[in-house]
This record gives sequence, C-alpha cells and structure tokens, in this order.
Amino acid sequence: MLSASKRVLAETNRLTIVALGSSSTAGTGASDPDRSYPAVLEAELRRRLPGREIKVTNLGVGGQSAYEMYLRLESEIIPEKPSLVIWQTAVNDAIRDIGEEKLAKILRKGAHKLQEAGIDLVLMDMPWLQREGRYPKYDDYRAVLAKTASDSGVPVFPRYAMMKSWSGSKQFSEEEIVGMDGLQVVEAGYRCFGIRLADGIVSELTGGREPGKPTN
Repeated sequence: MLSASKRVLAETNRLTIVALGSSSTAGTGASDPDRSYPAVLEAELRRRLPGREIKVTNLGVGGQSAYEMYLRLESEIIPEKPSLVIWQTAVNDAIRDIGEEKLAKILRKGAHKLQEAGIDLVLMDMPWLQREGRYPKYDDYRAVLAKTASDSGVPVFPRYAMMKSWSGSKQFSEEEIVGMDGLQVVEAGYRCFGIRLADGIVSELTGGREPGKPTN
C-alpha cells in the first residue's frame, strides 16, 4: 500500500496529499479551518515525520457528489501532483439515491484515473449517522464503496466503524459525533479522523516504526 508515497518520500523527502471530498473534508462544523481533518492530518504528519516536507491540500467542497468530484480529478487534483489522494465521498449520492451501479462506475473510473497517474488512493468510508434509517439504501451504498475499493486494490479508511464505536462507548454524545443536524461531523470527530489517518499513513510509510524510534 502507498507505494507511490513511499517512493516519492524516499526520493525527494516530500509527501504531498490532496484531501478530496464534501463538507466533512471542507471542515463544515469546525470552529476554524485549522481544525478540519486535513489540517489535523498535516500537523500530525509533520510532527511524526520530522525533517520531511509535508503538505496536505484541502480541496473539499460541501454538497458535492462523487461525479462532481470525479470531474475535478483531471483539472484540479492531478495537477497538484500529490503522492496520495484521500477521497471522502458517496454520502451525498446515497442520500440522493443516484443508483448503486452508477456510483460504482464513478468510483472505479476515479480510482483508475489516479492509479494511471501514479497516485496512491485511500477511499474514506461513509459516516455513521444517527438517522440513517431515513435513507433505506444507505448500507447498500456503503457496500458498493467497499466492494469497488476492494476490486480496485484501494484501502478504505473505516470512518463508519469509528463513529459507531464512539456512539456505543459514549466517548462522545451523539451530537458531538455528527452535530445537531444529524449529518455533519463536528470538531472532535475531525481531530480523531486526522490522528487515525496519520497513524495509518506513517505505519505504511515506515513499516510501523516512527522515525527516531529505535528498533527492538
């Protein structure tokens, strides 16, 4: 996993990441842009990978569909020359019920386009929602995302499982997890996402050992 990122980091000492997504990437609900998950991720990676040049560009746009994001790959995402794209998508498509095969096709084409460009991709799972019962096919769309990622050889960041676990453990109140409207992630969630993403990325890039820590 993350073979392009490993190679580029080794060759240039740089890691460039683009966060593509809708409102929970843009940072809706955060008190400041620096508290969005991409900002937290950048800060965590800089702390854990000292001496490297780390850049995380937030290209989240609230309300966008998977297809609208796909259309931006050629014009906005690939020109940034990232080693890694974190693509948070599908929740708006599930809410609008655009069609499961349509979503699968968009995700397949997007994954292929990025892989052809030599860019690593991580898909972010859909969020756990307090009222996802309002959307009868929500779990079906989650399954589409998971299967398409598996078929494309793309890892999935387990956002849904994380949020559901928080709810079950009472670590946060439900309003602290998704906000009063039942849809938007809020600041505590963004911080947790950023930290967990940094955990996974650093583990992949360093073989599970953070730089500066001795081996046993």
